[in-house]
Amino acid sequence: MPPGTTKETNGRWLWLGAGCVLLLLVAMLMPSPKPQQTAKPAQLWSATRQRNGSAMTERWAAAHAHRTRTAQEIVAAKLKKFGVKRRALVHNLAELYKIDVRPDVERFFDALDKGDWEETHRLFLSLKQELDSPGSDLRKYWRAILEADGAAEQVQLWPPQQLLDYGNSILDSLKPGMVYIGGTDAGCFICTMLNETTEGEQHLTLTQNALADTSYTDYLTAVYGVSISVPSQEEEQNAFSQYTQDATQRAQHDEQFPDEPKQLLPGEDVTIVDGRPQVSGQVAVMEINNLLTQTLLQKNPDLSFAMEESFPMSSTYAGSEPLGPIFELRAGDSITTDQADQAVNYWQSEAQNLQDEGEISSSALKSYSHDANSEGNLLANNNFLAEAGQAYQTALEIWPGSIEAITGLTHVLAQQGQFDQAGAALDNFLQQNPQESQTVNNLRQTWLTQH
Repeated sequence: MPPGTTKETNGRWLWLGAGCVLLLLVAMLMPSPKPQQTAKPAQLWSATRQRNGSAMTERWAAAHAHRTRTAQEIVAAKLKKFGVKRRALVHNLAELYKIDVRPDVERFFDALDKGDWEETHRLFLSLKQELDSPGSDLRKYWRAILEADGAAEQVQLWPPQQLLDYGNSILDSLKPGMVYIGGTDAGCFICTMLNETTEGEQHLTLTQNALADTSYTDYLTAVYGVSISVPSQEEEQNAFSQYTQDATQRAQHDEQFPDEPKQLLPGEDVTIVDGRPQVSGQVAVMEINNLLTQTLLQKNPDLSFAMEESFPMSSTYAGSEPLGPIFELRAGDSITTDQADQAVNYWQSEAQNLQDEGEISSSALKSYSHDANSEGNLLANNNFLAEAGQAYQTALEIWPGSIEAITGLTHVLAQQGQFDQAGAALDNFLQQNPQESQTVNNLRQTWLTQH
C-alpha cells in the first residue's frame, strides 16, 4: 500500500472491493441499457438555505442541547429522521425507474424506524445477497439503503456525543454552497446523516470511493439532478482504459528491470492473460476513482469541494488547502507557511481536547487519527515535511496503532535524512504494537535502506 494507506477506516465504502475492477472494466466495455423512464431524471434533492441563524449555530445548539434532550436522544431522533428520508428516496427512485419496492426493503426501513439494529442489519445483509441476482432491480435504489444502514452502524459504534462532535466539526468547517466528498465510513455516513437532519444549510454529499460504479453516478444524477455534473459512462470507461494502460506499462517495467525500484504500488495486481491486461485490487479501484475525482472537478468548475480523505490520492493535493479537520480542493496555487502551521496547531489542539475529555471510543480515536494523518499527507505532498511529520506524530498520539501514521512519519523523516529519528519512531511503534513486527520490518527496508 502507498504511504498513508490503511485498511481499517474504509470498510463498506470500498464496496467495489478487491478484484471487481476487472468485472467493472468488462461491464464498462459493453453496451449498457438506458434507465427505463419517461422523462429526464428528476432532481430529488433540493438545497435548504440557511434560516434563523447560521448552520454552525444550529448544529452547536443541537449538539449541546443536553438540558432539554440528551445526546443519545438527539442521535436517535436524527437516525429515525434520516431513515424516513431514505425510505422516501427509495420510493422516489422506484417511481422514477417504474419499478416496485420490494417488501423486504420495507421491512428493513420498518426495523430501522423501530431502532432494531440487529434486525435492520440482518435484513441489509440479506438484501445485499440479492443485489445482483437475475431480474433484481435493487441496484436502482441500493445506495439509499446502503446509506441508511451505514448511518445506523455508525450510531452503534460511536457514543452519541462523540458522534455529534465529530460530524459537526466537519460540517461546520464547510463553506456555504460547498460540496462535501466523504471518504471513510464515519466521514461519509455520519456527516450525511447529520447534514440531512439539520435545519441549517444542507450540502451536497457524495463519496469518491464509488465513482467507478455506473450505478452510483446514476444515483447521484437522479438525486441531485442538475446541481452537479457527474462523470458519464464514457468518461468512466476512459478512466478504466487510462489506468489499465498506465498500470500495464509499470508492470512491464517491473518485469523487465527487476533490479530497479518497483513502479507498481503495493496492492496493485496486474496480470497479462492471452495478451490482454487484467487489473484488480483495492489500490487499483482507488486509482481509477482518483482519475474520476479529477473528472468530477473539471465538470463542475463553479462549485467548491471539500474532501475527507479515504485513501491517499496524490492528484487531489495540488492546489488543496487545510480546512479545519479536512481540506478544500483546488483552493489555491500552494499552501502557505502560515496555513501549514495552522493545520499542525489545529490537530495538536484536537489531540489535547481528546485527551482532556477522558474516555474516548476507539471508533472516534481512529477517525480523528485518520483525518490528522490525511492532513499530514497534504502537507507532505506540498513539501512541508517538518509540519507533515508533526501531523503524523499527532495522529500517532491520538491512535498509537495507526499504521498509516507511522508509515507517513517514517517516510518524511527519512526524506529529511533523519534516519535515527525514523528508526526510533519505528522502535517506539513496535514496542506499543508488537503484532506489527512485519509492518515495521517492511518500513525499515522500504524507507530507511532506500535512502
